[in-house]
Amino acid sequence: MSFLKDVFLPINPRFSSIMVTGKKGEKQWQRVEVKLEDHINVPIFPIGLSPDSYDNYFDDCISEIAMNQFPQNKPLWDIHIIKYPTSNAAGTIIFNLHHALGDGYSLMGALLSSLQRADNPSLPLTFPSSQRSESKSDRLSRGVSQLFSSIFNTTIYDFGWCMLKSNLIEADRTQIRSGEKEWSFDQLQYQLYMTFSLDHIKFIKDKLGVVRSTYIYTHTHVYNN
Repeated sequence: MSFLKDVFLPINPRFSSIMVTGKKGEKQWQRVEVKLEDHINVPIFPIGLSPDSYDNYFDDCISEIAMNQFPQNKPLWDIHIIKYPTSNAAGTIIFNLHHALGDGYSLMGALLSSLQRADNPSLPLTFPSSQRSESKSDRLSRGVSQLFSSIFNTTIYDFGWCMLKSNLIEADRTQIRSGEKEWSFDQLQYQLYMTFSLDHIKFIKDKLGVVRSTYIYTHTHVYNN
């Protein structure tokens, strides 16, 4: 609570504002008193499950968060604290922020700027590296392997699979393709996300030559069948 009150809210005045309609119909921001407890959610899952089982609960939780719209009577953000281990992490904190508050890059930069190192808060935030040092021959061998793998995966495999799917094999049933001749306008959801290690993020940052780290976050889109 102290972090949200003293660090998070001062980052951007919109974190303490709601969108209202002016006299001429224009949209504008209005500062309000923020009740922090209304913005924090702690989902409850069954206890004693394996991380793989919690993956399914985690995915369902993400989908539910994406499906719900922000109430218009309070600031357009909330935080979800998931205290269960998944196959990717021992626990998860989700910052759910409306795009009206800012673009993804600036929001991630603002959030990271509010974090501190546990050993020395005066130092800038850094992440440990698990990469081992490689010799020149190792890098050359890995580069050749990745080149042939890329050629196979993007050219030969994709082209061949596309021909099979379009001529011989019927497409699988998914949440987007029901396979039914008659369907109704029921609301369906489709979720896709990728996980990147910190080493990959640091590699991208070094290649781009940017000053601060570049972070990639997910979008969840909702479709109507």
